[in-house]
Amino acid sequence: MRVTVVGTGYVGLTTGVALAYLGHEVTCIDKNPAVVESLREGRPPFHEPGLPELLRATYRSMQFGTQLTPEAAGADVLLICVGTPTQANGDADLRYVEAAATEIASMIPEGADTVVVNKSTVPVGSARRVASIIQDGLARRGVQAQVAVASNPEFLREGSAIYDMFYPDRIVVGATSSGPIDRLRRLYEAILEQTFTPPSGIPRPDSRELPVFVTTTPTSAELCKYASNAFLAMKISFANEIAGIADRVGADVTEVMRAVGLDKRIGLRYLGAGAGWGGSCFGKDVRALLALGDQYGYEMPLARGTLEVNMRQRRVVVEKLQQALKVVRGSTVALWGLTFKPNTDDLRDAPALDVARRLVELGARVRAHDPVGMERCRREHPDLAIEYAETPLDAAQDADAVVLMTEWETFLHVDWGAVAERMRERVVIDGRNVLDREMLTRLGFRYWGIGR
Repeated sequence: MRVTVVGTGYVGLTTGVALAYLGHEVTCIDKNPAVVESLREGRPPFHEPGLPELLRATYRSMQFGTQLTPEAAGADVLLICVGTPTQANGDADLRYVEAAATEIASMIPEGADTVVVNKSTVPVGSARRVASIIQDGLARRGVQAQVAVASNPEFLREGSAIYDMFYPDRIVVGATSSGPIDRLRRLYEAILEQTFTPPSGIPRPDSRELPVFVTTTPTSAELCKYASNAFLAMKISFANEIAGIADRVGADVTEVMRAVGLDKRIGLRYLGAGAGWGGSCFGKDVRALLALGDQYGYEMPLARGTLEVNMRQRRVVVEKLQQALKVVRGSTVALWGLTFKPNTDDLRDAPALDVARRLVELGARVRAHDPVGMERCRREHPDLAIEYAETPLDAAQDADAVVLMTEWETFLHVDWGAVAERMRERVVIDGRNVLDREMLTRLGFRYWGIGR
């Protein structure tokens, strides 16, 4: 199939490269000339494990451009993968989606038969809005074309987006007729049937069930994305709420939530307590869901509480450090991790940044290390008054405490004996509950976890 992808962020580029690998003719459009030039050279503009290798294997067969053309607009499938940032009221900003729809309407050629797909995370009713923009644009031009609009939300996790693209649990398609559903089923056929040869380094998991192809209305598909992310965020916030009780009664939240998660009705995933979630999805989507509720006069206390608990966890990390050091002013703190999760350079809504700012306000000297996020942090947060260290050990030099904020592999396998030799005081705040408490205690560290 001929496929055009509008927007080459995490979702657009991952999707486009994966579809090209499956044999589709893919054109990627991005307004940023520097991004397009980088892609033409086979270099992705962001960090995502497995993406550079997959792009190098496919980019010579792909097309990249800064402007949509009639040929690209007349593709079999046209995916809108642009940003939908949060507005002041919590609702998603659709300006980029609407701009993409307007441009598509101006370029669709006479006689085209295409399916335009909202793959961006968009509010309920967006498919209808995009369809209206395109039909109005075609009418003004006097162009006759068959254009259907479908909703196909993405469920990609940063850090494992390539894996999630090839081995999803489900693919959700919302449309008002069978035509676009059938076309998208063909688009994803190799994934649905698992007939493709797995890319190097991303093997097909053993004993994995085939993905479910879920068909529904555009409205239900749009709500599905918000509901999924809100539920996952709520699971994490629930674990963090239990962590607060565990701290007060002397329980270990990691043991509690493992026992809870072994109930097959609940499951073990997304029950880790710690510094809370960040990133571009959970917070944005929960706020958008709340904004939707406000539009209809419907209060959503679970969703609202999910946000409140998550923000509280960032304060909990600082409070743990205050309890450990008594006086934070004048101390040196090694901050391990800046990105909101490992295996990405994404700093959006990263808990570590809030913790760093608060520690600086309290008078601490903050020395940070992150395997891939430091240069981006320097560029995007020049006002953040912290120092950057080349290694975790450099960050720990003469430090009074190590605060682990992102569970990068390099932090999990560090030589703690060498860390101890460099530190002034041996305090560890485990903001992700991933470190070996017994081992650290044997080495003379005072260990503080979240709820343990």
